[in-house]
Order: sequence, then C-alpha cells, then structure tokens
Amino acid sequence: MANTEKAKLFAEFPPVSTEQWEAVITTDLKGADYERKLVWRTAEGFNVRPYYRAENLEGIDFLGTEAGEFPYVRGTHNSNDWAIHQTVSVKCPKAANEEALKLLNSGINSLGFCFCAADEVTAETIDTLLEGICIPAVELTFCGKNFVPTADLIMAKVESLGLAKDEVKINFIFDPIVKDLSTKGIYCCGNTEGTECYEAVAAMIKRTADYKYIRVVNVSGATFSNAGSTIVEELAFSLAAGHDYLVKLTEMGLPIDLVARKVRFTFAVTSNYFMEIAKFRAARMLWANIVKGYNPEKQCSCKMFAHAVTSTWNQTAYDPYVNMLRGTTEAMSATLAGVHSLEVLPFDYAFEQPTEFSKRIARNVELLLKHESHFDQVVDPAGGSYYIENLTKNIAEQAWKLFLEVEDKGGYVEAYKAGFIVERVKASAAAKDKNIATRRQILLGANQYPNFTEVADAAVVAETVTRPEAEGNVLTPYRGAMAFEAMRLGVDRSGKEPKAFMLTCGNLAMARARAQFSCNFFACAGIRVQDNTFFHSVEEGVAAALEAKADIVVVCASDDDYAEVAPKVKELLAGKAILVVAGAPACAPELEAQGISNFINVKSNVLETLKFYLKELGI
Repeated sequence: MANTEKAKLFAEFPPVSTEQWEAVITTDLKGADYERKLVWRTAEGFNVRPYYRAENLEGIDFLGTEAGEFPYVRGTHNSNDWAIHQTVSVKCPKAANEEALKLLNSGINSLGFCFCAADEVTAETIDTLLEGICIPAVELTFCGKNFVPTADLIMAKVESLGLAKDEVKINFIFDPIVKDLSTKGIYCCGNTEGTECYEAVAAMIKRTADYKYIRVVNVSGATFSNAGSTIVEELAFSLAAGHDYLVKLTEMGLPIDLVARKVRFTFAVTSNYFMEIAKFRAARMLWANIVKGYNPEKQCSCKMFAHAVTSTWNQTAYDPYVNMLRGTTEAMSATLAGVHSLEVLPFDYAFEQPTEFSKRIARNVELLLKHESHFDQVVDPAGGSYYIENLTKNIAEQAWKLFLEVEDKGGYVEAYKAGFIVERVKASAAAKDKNIATRRQILLGANQYPNFTEVADAAVVAETVTRPEAEGNVLTPYRGAMAFEAMRLGVDRSGKEPKAFMLTCGNLAMARARAQFSCNFFACAGIRVQDNTFFHSVEEGVAAALEAKADIVVVCASDDDYAEVAPKVKELLAGKAILVVAGAPACAPELEAQGISNFINVKSNVLETLKFYLKELGI
C-alpha cells in the first residue's frame, strides 16, 4: 500500500531535471553572474552551491554505512543519547562538592572538576570533593593545575572503592601538546621535548589499562577555534595533535588499541550551523582512518570519543542574553551531529563568574533538546541530506589535505615549532576580524543591531574587552567582538554622551531605510542615536538637529536628493556638528569638492569609521 501511495504521489509531481532548474535560475538572474551571485566561497577553502540534488551524492565513498559501523560518519553507536556536561571550579572542595550534588539533581550526568587554586591537592581534598557522588552513575572529568599528582590521588580513591572497572567513567585532561605547548610555548613539565609529560601520560595509560571507560589524553581542539581558526583548521590540527600522541605513545611500547581507546577530543561548536554538523561527521571518519592505518586488533579502537563545548569566540559582553541563543543553536548542531557529551557555556561566561541563573539556563538548553525536542531519539538525522553529505565530504577533503601538510612537516609538534600552526590560525583570525569590522560577518549586539540604550557595567566588562596580546609562537584565544566592545566601553567611560541625529528628508522610503541603517551603524560605538520619521524641509531638519545638540548629523535621503540637500545641510550647520551622508551616491565626487567628505554605506569598515568619528569628538 505504501509503495502504491508513493507512486501516486509522485505521479502528481513529475520530475524536474537539473537542466530545467538551471534554466529557470538563469532567467531569474537576468544576466547576473551565477558564480558570484549564488555560489558561496567558504573560509574553509571550498565552494557551496545554491542547491544540491541526488546526483551530487555520486562518488561519495562513505555513504551506505550505518551508525556504529566503520568509518563512523553516522555515529560511533546506534544511539544519540549524549551526556549533559557542566564544569565546577574547585577552589574550596566542600563548596565544589555542594555545587556538584546540586547539578546532579538538576539533570547533569557528566561532571567536570577544574582545580583552579595553586594549593596542593591531598587525599582529603579528593574525599571531600567526591563525597556523596555515586561514581558509577556519573561521568567525571578532571583538569587543572599540578595535575599529575592530582590524577594519582583520584585513581587511588577509585581503586580503594573496589568498583567494577567497567563502571568507572573518568576523563583526565592530559594535553601537553595543545593545552600547554601550543598556548604557552612550553611543556607543563618544563622539559623542551616534553619527555616527562609523555612519560606521565604513558604511566597513567598503563595504570588505567583495564578501565575501559577511563580516558587519559585530551586533544583540546577548541583552542584552535577560540583563537580564530576555521572549522577545517580546527579539525586538521586536532587530528594532527591526536596523531602525534599515537606516534609518541606507541613508540614508547604501548599497543595502538590501548592508546587509541585513551584519547578524547574536545571541539568547539560555533554558530556555523550546518558546517558544524558536517565537521563532527567528518571528524569521526578521518580519525577512524588514521587509527586504522595502525592495524588495530579491534575495529572499535577506531571510534572517536568527541566532547563538544559551545564557542567562546563569538560570545559578546554587550547584549549578553544573545549568548543564550548562540548556545542553543550550537547545541543543536552538536547533538544533531552526534557527540559523546556536550557543555553549553553560560551566557555570562565571557565577562563574569557565571551566576546560578546563567548556569541553569545553560544546562536547560540541553535538557530541553532531550526531553521536549527529543533530539536523543534520532541517530544522525542529517544523514542522506544532499547538502550535509556534500559539506561532510568537502570538510573531510580539506581537513585531510591540511593534515597531510602538517605530517609532511614532521607532525604537529614540529609544524608548531616551525610556526606553521600559529601563522595559519592568526591569518584566519585576521580574516575574521576584517569580516567583523566590515559586517561581512555579523555578531549581534556588537557590530549589528546593538541595544541602543545599553551602558555596560565598566567594573564587570572592562577586563574582558581587551584582546590579549600574543607574544611569540603561541595560540591566544580571544573573542571576535572585543574590538567593538573596547570601543563602546571607551564611550561609556568617557563621561560624554555623543549624539547622532538622523536628518530624514526627500524620498520617504529611502530616508527611512537609510536612517535605520545609520542608527545601527552609530549605536555600535555606544553613540546615542535620535531617529526621526521625516522632515518636510532641510531647514526644519537642521533646526531640530541643533536644538537636540547633536554631535553628528546624518543626512538620510535618496541618491537623487543628495546633490541639492547635502550642501544645504552643510551650509545651515555651519560646522556646529559633523555632517555625514548615508549612502554612496554617484554625486559623491561633487559633494567632496564642496567639502563634504564623510560617507557611510554597506561597504564601510564600520570599526575604523566609528573610531574616526570618536576621535573627532575627542573620545
């Protein structure tokens, strides 16, 4: 019956060929260049077409496998029940324990403990920290300062409890290659070759060999993303670092099956929704093929253990509640892609110690996706999508190409020491910074659609808007909005309240459109904007601007009106305010000849333009 109904349904809709689609598109473009108008060139190095069809799946080798089957594109298990993770800072063990117990009663089933204090960790510290926590019922992750002796104490605690080894799920964040060397320029042990670090990792792997669910090595791939890398760079460099661990540890005599089972990857997940879904699918496939090259005895050793954490790079300190929305879409990408565990960062993570409210909202994002949206009930829902499968293929190809380039340089560590890793990430970060400055990349609340009336709490925000200066060959995480936020904070702290006045006249539709554009433009710097519906004459508009004591007067009209209107406004203002023309009119050269030199339009570098006007205003 189903097949019959299907046949009848499709009989009503005869097939449309690609040639027919292309013919209609060409007609609609009216001579415009197809490639420039409709094809998107990604920062990852490949083109994205405006649409995909079944024929675009031809030649994709990984299609046809199911979840739990090599190369694990569709997932490492026939399930999508990810672990909901949240991290507790350990400054006072008792307080951290109390917070952890509260989290476990709020839906969390994966706990992270980060030892922040420089104080020595003792067996009593671990006892206090884990009191009342049923270890078999929760996955535990430990990281922080002076970590080798801490990890030994944790294992001593686990061993003393006599738990079944298959019941213990623990992740130790040992990552001398990325977390230490790549961000500090030196291994945590101080040894220039990291010998002691690798020996400590090997010792812990041997100690936990019989514990199936204890991971020892963590590849901190999120470091690349939060320093401004592309998705392909994050994936390729993470794989290269992971491969370095395989090489070094197997050379120390450890079997590949054991080493591969002990590796965990942490990736950032950004707001690039579909690309992130494809990234995790590509990551599993590439890692599976890397491990397979070592001929492991068990194919399950090729499975990638992937933890995701929402991006810090695109969090904003101004209009911070938008971060809730970012965290939600990022969580959707990660869970649809299929990850082992996910941490949604609180919306205020970028600028203050997260509050109880922000932490509750963060974990409730995941709880909602599970219990109300049922994302955990479907494995790889993106599988078979012409678009996602092609993104997966393209990301995998570009990441593999970059991975091989790193390998040709001697592996991750050698490529890092040669400056290759940092140079690539810095170049990508600079490209992103330029895109943000010119609004080719939008960060809501920072470079577009700001909250006009918001004034930051300088005591809270001041230390978080200054971009850290990277000294030497190191990766330095930052936030993309920092340049705009620092500029706006300068205005908030200046003691001045500069005002931009919209002088709307001429063609009403153009005047309103340009007034709205200009309001958003100037408000990004914290300049107070005064919008106006319409003035019937230039004299009326200028009089209102002077009465409002405007520092900047923005003429908002049509291109045809500017030749007459702009000079008249300049004459009536008589230098009492900065005159700006909204748009890029054809008569701009004639206006410039009359001393009108300030223009803003969609091609403007918003950041540099605003800095110029603030300097003119003495801020």
